[in-house]
Amino acid sequence: MRIISGKFKGKRIPSFGKIEARPTTDFAKEGLFNVLNNHIDFEGLAVLDLFAGTGSISFELISRGSARVIAVEMNEKHCGYIRKIANELDVTELIVHRADAFRFVSTCKMKFDLIFADPPYQHNGLTALPDLIFEHDLLNSEGLLVLEHSDKQSFTNHPHFWMHKRYGNVNFSFFTPKPEEA
Repeated sequence: MRIISGKFKGKRIPSFGKIEARPTTDFAKEGLFNVLNNHIDFEGLAVLDLFAGTGSISFELISRGSARVIAVEMNEKHCGYIRKIANELDVTELIVHRADAFRFVSTCKMKFDLIFADPPYQHNGLTALPDLIFEHDLLNSEGLLVLEHSDKQSFTNHPHFWMHKRYGNVNFSFFTPKPEEA
């Protein structure tokens, strides 16, 4: 995996043997960040990265100037890997929480400018995640939720749905507190 843009542009992050995560492909990540570049300024953002996996999205956001990224990952090996890479890059903007993402969302008291969620595609709670995030009011008024999912799910009827993008087999649905103003 590599960092596409920002202060760590071109930096390759080594894989760590057998991982249980499905990292967002470089192709899909590049497409996602092309869309985000047109809608948000990364400088100073408060970000929540749910199901952080290898930390690829977290490191991309930090590279582009996000002020604080909270990466939530349940797998201890993945958390250790993210912390190791953060240490190697001398990243201080990243906080790694080893936690169940759904429990974290249910107890979190912070607000974020951007929430990225990449749950396992077969996860039973995947379709309920946008509702949970809006129920707990985790986005700032101009905030954005990006949910990565397979083509088996559609969120076009969700009240906070804004748009959908597809890159190969990777789908991103975008949600805002006020989709009519997006």
